[in-house]
Amino acid sequence: MTASTSDIEKAAEVLRAGGLVALPTETVYGLGANAEDPSAVARIFQVKGRPPSHPLIVHIGGAEQLDDWVQGVPSAARLLAERFWPGPLTLVLRRGRRVPLEATGGLETVAVRVPDHPAALALLSAFGGGVTAPSANRFGQVSPTTADHVRAELGEAVDFVLDGGPCKVGVGSTIVDATGEIPSILRPGGVTREDLEAVLGHPLAVPSTSRVRVPGQHPSHYAPRARVVLVEPEKVVAEAELAQEQGHQVGVLLPLAFTHAPVKAHAVVTVPASMAAYARSLYGFLRELDQQGCDLIVASLPAEEGLGLAIANRLRRAAGPRPSSVPGLQQH
Repeated sequence: MTASTSDIEKAAEVLRAGGLVALPTETVYGLGANAEDPSAVARIFQVKGRPPSHPLIVHIGGAEQLDDWVQGVPSAARLLAERFWPGPLTLVLRRGRRVPLEATGGLETVAVRVPDHPAALALLSAFGGGVTAPSANRFGQVSPTTADHVRAELGEAVDFVLDGGPCKVGVGSTIVDATGEIPSILRPGGVTREDLEAVLGHPLAVPSTSRVRVPGQHPSHYAPRARVVLVEPEKVVAEAELAQEQGHQVGVLLPLAFTHAPVKAHAVVTVPASMAAYARSLYGFLRELDQQGCDLIVASLPAEEGLGLAIANRLRRAAGPRPSSVPGLQQH
């Protein structure tokens, strides 16, 4: 689905007037505001219920605009931008003067990316500036991958929803700390660690903690209403059935290898074998299990390679700092 020219221009007018626009990207739908308007940026935090110290990503129209928004770009960052933009890669760099501190959570660094979606790029071109755009959902909850998800969650709090169809990647962008000569991955996402390492020619660290605050680092994030419990793949069926016996309405994200027998649970979603398909559908699966009335979701982590690393990261955040087994979960 391609947004119409009239819708693109209407969205640009809303941004110029200080309003909020939900816009499609290849990863998820973003809640966008004029990146240079502190009042508009502040509305994002208000609508999402997002802590003001939690930085936003600034979306720009092309790699050639990078120096307009940041300063002191290292050669490695330049190389990554040239190779992966437009695309699901966010670079954390030193803040330029155009970026207000309201957009960075008070930091002197800023996260920047170029989205790979025709409607988003058309909007950025029509608007003529940068757009701050975290995911268009309440803070900490499941990110939206369709315009209907945005409407259902944020309703009239958004001034205009630009419908560009379902998102093709599904998980958020990979966030790379590029402030120094040796980058590191702060949040796995739509560009794999392996692809980044192939371009840079050396391994990249994926630290569990970072001196740089970035989106998606909250202990509980991307979370459905149902509680998420992570177990080993071979324990998914047994743990799900135990929780169902304990009185939970259990949803299961079931690996394909374990679909040979029926699972005694409230709702079962079979996980695709393709990591790209799983990533594209993950947030939709979590929303579906919520809608079916599940209060507990049992899942396992995929192999942490390729897009599996990003999926595992999102599932861990969805589970939050909680026990990884079912017994004792009656009180939740």
